[in-house]
Amino acid sequence: MTSLNEIYHTAITASIAASKKILEIYQEKAEITIKNDGSPVTQADLASSNIIFSHLSKTGIPVMGEEREEQSFDIRKQWKSHWCVDPLDGTKMFILKNDEFAVNIAHVENGIAIFGLIADPVKKKIILGVKNEGVYTFAFADSAEISRWKKIESAKKTNNPIVVACSRGFGKKSNGQKVFGYQETLQNTYGNINFLKMGSALKFFELAEGRADIYVRLGPTMEWDIAAGQAIMEELSGSISAIETSETLKYNKESLFNPPFVAKTQAVLLK
Repeated sequence: MTSLNEIYHTAITASIAASKKILEIYQEKAEITIKNDGSPVTQADLASSNIIFSHLSKTGIPVMGEEREEQSFDIRKQWKSHWCVDPLDGTKMFILKNDEFAVNIAHVENGIAIFGLIADPVKKKIILGVKNEGVYTFAFADSAEISRWKKIESAKKTNNPIVVACSRGFGKKSNGQKVFGYQETLQNTYGNINFLKMGSALKFFELAEGRADIYVRLGPTMEWDIAAGQAIMEELSGSISAIETSETLKYNKESLFNPPFVAKTQAVLLK
């Protein structure tokens, strides 16, 4: 990918540096703070956020993110372009030490994610999608140099049975009845299905590389949880849409919450 915009090289460098710091802290005992919304934050979240912001701020593009101070909508609605960042997606998985956490960086223009990068710090692997330029994966070495690019093509066929990626909490607590109802809908549409439960945006690796076909999320998520994955899915001719309206997810809304959504690969859409 020789034509990659320089700002995206900056995002790659930021994600690798953040991933290395996260992995360094991962070897230690996590210091956990509970935020006002009840979600946990660790020193890894904050360190990663600072590293990524220090890189992306050089691009002159505003940065929105999980651990950044939220700007008012009056300010944000004037942005034509911004970075949408989750410096450590899957903090609960990080605390549990099950390796299912990621770094998400997306570039949004006029409400549409046109670039998305998801880094897997444990496997030292990155997947990224750029509008009209394709989706690629590569492994990064300890030297922080890209070792090899590999282009991913859209999946030509679905798994048999269909594999539905979902969170590890899928079906628990208050969303149990909603899950049961949507599971019935999936089964009526696709027949037998298998579930792949895992944390964070790493599910987009499974979708892009053909190990999963659908990703369902009924619980709350924020824009920075999904924007990078949407850029990747759409560049592979897949989709992410709201379950209730079937509308494509949009970004930099007044409310930064996403509606319940379903992501589908191109093979599912053509099925």
